[in-house]
Amino acid sequence: MTTCTTIDSPVGPLLLAANDDGVRAIEFQPSRHAVKREADWQQVDWAECTHPLLHRVQQQLDEYFAGTRRTFDLPLAPRGTTFQCEVWRTLASIPYGETVSYAQLATQLGKPSASRAVGAANGRNPLPIVLPCHRVIGADGSLTGFGGGLPTKRFLLQLEGALPHNDLFASPLV
Repeated sequence: MTTCTTIDSPVGPLLLAANDDGVRAIEFQPSRHAVKREADWQQVDWAECTHPLLHRVQQQLDEYFAGTRRTFDLPLAPRGTTFQCEVWRTLASIPYGETVSYAQLATQLGKPSASRAVGAANGRNPLPIVLPCHRVIGADGSLTGFGGGLPTKRFLLQLEGALPHNDLFASPLV
């Protein structure tokens, strides 16, 4: 069974989902590309959530937002195509506070002409923040599409020091 619940965060509500295999999803609310809900998904209120892995996710996200965590130590169980999973694994190698372009990510995957496919897989990442798709930017340094919205992407990159703080965007989004 997959247990899911919603927590509050500096970037708005996040849906968390996990089962015995690991963390299945972290979704911004509302989600642009929601993970497919299977028959075994059970929604619970956070106050009633007893799944220990979901509590670990929440704790590590809190530490990340507080600036005391730079990497995550969680069992992950995203589901996607072989190519999507390959892209998602590669996201985990992008260091905290750094960015790469879609073309650089495609080259790291050994598929330098697959920037668009990498972008599409990046957009379907079911575990944003933990698998840091926000660290992927346009070749010209521009912030491009992000499931949580560009203000959230900017906030996360500023939190990590990858972008300078600008008074217009320095405060949390909610």
